[in-house]
Amino acid sequence: MRIEAYNQVANVYQAQKVQKTQKTNAVAHASDQISISSFGKDMQVAKAALANTPDIREDLTADIKKQVQNGTYNVSTESFADKLMAKFQQGLV
Repeated sequence: MRIEAYNQVANVYQAQKVQKTQKTNAVAHASDQISISSFGKDMQVAKAALANTPDIREDLTADIKKQVQNGTYNVSTESFADKLMAKFQQGLV
């Protein structure tokens, strides 16, 4: 059996198949349409609102930022330890 002859025959049939599909694609004139659901529209509105919202609320952080810059910001180590232990215990439950 000669493989080269088989490949040549297969190439002939492949070329004819490609020509046929090109002809049928030229005939079809379909148009695509898209519709967005009301949920999708709501998501777009929410995404736009989030894009316009700053990441940091300056009105809440301005006072702490000034204290840190002045060196007057103090953290209660006992309060920090209590909160840390509470979070640790919540993770184990």
